[in-house]
Amino acid sequence: MAQVVAVIGASSDRTKFGNKAVRAFRQQGYVVVPIHPREAEVEGLKAYASVLDVPGPVDMASMYLPPALGEKILDDLAAKGVHEVWLNPGADSPALVAKARALGLNTIVACSIRGIGEDPSEL
Repeated sequence: MAQVVAVIGASSDRTKFGNKAVRAFRQQGYVVVPIHPREAEVEGLKAYASVLDVPGPVDMASMYLPPALGEKILDDLAAKGVHEVWLNPGADSPALVAKARALGLNTIVACSIRGIGEDPSEL
């Protein structure tokens, strides 16, 4: 069964990394769940306001938010039982990383698009 990834900060704007990540994960065979409080859908996928609104389990999250917003989301990720969180460039801070690790989240500070073998410049 394909892994379910929540793209937090997903965007309908195809120039933004929150959109490129949705496309990259889909190309790699992941089940993608866009998370954005003001988007109804992204790339034809139903978007959810919060990871807590997603029916069923979420295996991984890829975050595209400013660190101050990201810190507020971490508790939701832990409550949902997300095992792994990618903090993409610009979405990480020392405080955010420390909180994520304190919550027991497997925290990766790197570009998730490159991490799954895609090139963001080609999306």
